Amino acid sequence: MKILLLLEHDNNDLKSSNFHTLSASQQWGGEIDALLIGYRCDAVLEKAKKLLPVQRIRVADAPAYEHQLAENTAPLIAEIAKKYDVVLTAATTFGKNILPRVAALLNVAMISDVIKIVSADVFIRPIFAGNALATIKSHDKIKLLTVRTTAFPSAQSDENHTVIVETLTTLIPNDLSEFVDQTLTLSTRPDLADARVVVSGGRAFKSADNFKQLERFADTIGAAVGASRAAVDAGFAPNDYQVGQTGKVVAPELYMAFGISGAIQHVAGMKDSKVIVAINNDPEAPIFQMADYGLVGDLFKILPELQDELSKDAKCD
Repeated sequence: MKILLLLEHDNNDLKSSNFHTLSASQQWGGEIDALLIGYRCDAVLEKAKKLLPVQRIRVADAPAYEHQLAENTAPLIAEIAKKYDVVLTAATTFGKNILPRVAALLNVAMISDVIKIVSADVFIRPIFAGNALATIKSHDKIKLLTVRTTAFPSAQSDENHTVIVETLTTLIPNDLSEFVDQTLTLSTRPDLADARVVVSGGRAFKSADNFKQLERFADTIGAAVGASRAAVDAGFAPNDYQVGQTGKVVAPELYMAFGISGAIQHVAGMKDSKVIVAINNDPEAPIFQMADYGLVGDLFKILPELQDELSKDAKCD
């Protein structure tokens, strides 16, 4: 089988999701190529060359692909995909934006959020916010899928690995959309999708100023910050903090939920966490049903106490 891995990047660095997707692509045991689309992405290419066991990297480097908009990158991917049996990428905003359009152009089904590859054409994915698992068999000649990165381990890289680099000359202009601007949340904290520890806050914080208490606590323990959709919709936290069915899916070693009731949509994004700690003033909150440790009380009292204790321990060290 021939597998094509669509690389996610920002023209400067490879996203960590690629390593998990690469691990998934090895399940078929076939020949793996990677597709790199962007502009002035030489730094990304150098890092991609170290990905094991990628044999060939096909590079489309042009100003028209700088922002990797679906309107012109999807036709390019669709044309290249005709030479492959499987095309996959991570189930991130990037993958969810581009791959459905590719599927439409190829007239094949797209299988999203795959958590297990059973065989060459059988896959398992969650449905109903993760409350059930669907086993899907695809009869399409070309399999298109996004994979949930938390379900697959990170693949290895090798400084001495060598690959074939093929430069693509196909240039597809974008006459349908225009990139205007983007606003990025810059932070020294760990990336939410890859963090070992995540602390999340809900609507119970009541304001954006109160939510900053959670961010200070996260900085104390070196954690990433997450939020429920209710907190994001209320303006307490930016969109990229959102954990859940319509946000990011995380599976850290420790997940601490402050003032989060445990709605099914939020649980879908964090239920695979190794240890779950819930802090809520409602003893009947659904989050306690899945928490390994629960603490009933006012988060505005508990959070400062945790902060103080951790500060004392830091001083003792």
